[in-house]
Amino acid sequence: MEEKDLYEVLGVARGASAEEVRKSYHRLARRYHPDVNPNDKQAEERFKEISFAYDILSDTQKRKLYDEFGAAGLAKGFDSDQARAYRQWSEGTRRSPFSQTFVEGDLGDLFSELFGGRAARGGPFRAARPMRGQDVEGEVTVEFMDAIRGGEVRVRVARPRGPGLPDEETTLKVRIPRGSDEGTRIRLANQGTPGTPGGPPGDLYLTLHVRPHRYFRREGRDLLMDLPVSLPELVLGASVEVPTPDGPVSMRIQPRSQSGTRLRLRGKGVPDRKTEARGDLIVRLIARLPETDDPRLETLAQEWVELYGEIDLRKDLKQP
Repeated sequence: MEEKDLYEVLGVARGASAEEVRKSYHRLARRYHPDVNPNDKQAEERFKEISFAYDILSDTQKRKLYDEFGAAGLAKGFDSDQARAYRQWSEGTRRSPFSQTFVEGDLGDLFSELFGGRAARGGPFRAARPMRGQDVEGEVTVEFMDAIRGGEVRVRVARPRGPGLPDEETTLKVRIPRGSDEGTRIRLANQGTPGTPGGPPGDLYLTLHVRPHRYFRREGRDLLMDLPVSLPELVLGASVEVPTPDGPVSMRIQPRSQSGTRLRLRGKGVPDRKTEARGDLIVRLIARLPETDDPRLETLAQEWVELYGEIDLRKDLKQP
């Protein structure tokens, strides 16, 4: 059975602070505590997993060993110095999988102590258990519309090849899921540190950062934008062109609309990453005066003063 990742058990990122680990543990412990879930075996098992994960990740030394060696680093009697020495040696041999036999010498004793094998002078040594490579964390910045529509970016990755050898650089094509947002994590299986000896490589996790858009803003699955409109368009009504992630669409402004009015274009927002259901595009009308030095602008404004009459536009505003 595949061992559960302790960070996933607590629902925190690998780079989580001690305070984040503590808060997540207390939140989950309250939810799955046996006193809250009497006679619930699943909740009891979940509580045990949470407690074990917290015991490891709240201890600086245990967490350090787990981050470097995975579950193998938690075994009783595990020797981290010998593990590193073995890893350096196995990477240097560049053979996979490992299937040699050693008949004598300290190297056989080293493997026996580290992996529980049985070595004796003049006798065979049981091959070491393959170790999975470490997961790797990275970050990538994408354009706003690529996060909304989905897209593809290229990421340069440097993989270690062993002591004394330069890292191997490669370029990966990474698919950005539709509807991604700031902080979305993408898992690239088997793109982490190579495993030894002959074990599977770890995974690469990329955290997305999204560049701001020049006029779209995002709130959940909805998009918001301010649309400049003229005074005649507000007073008389108009059909105007509005940009959306799917291309421009025509939108109707009703006569005598106010500046600040919000109009909703349904289904023109952000797609849900799982269901593909779309949010809406909310358009706020913003009145813009003509940019002109024509003196008629002041003459027209005087006529508007008469239309307002004694109306107090700010009567609902109170002193703080």
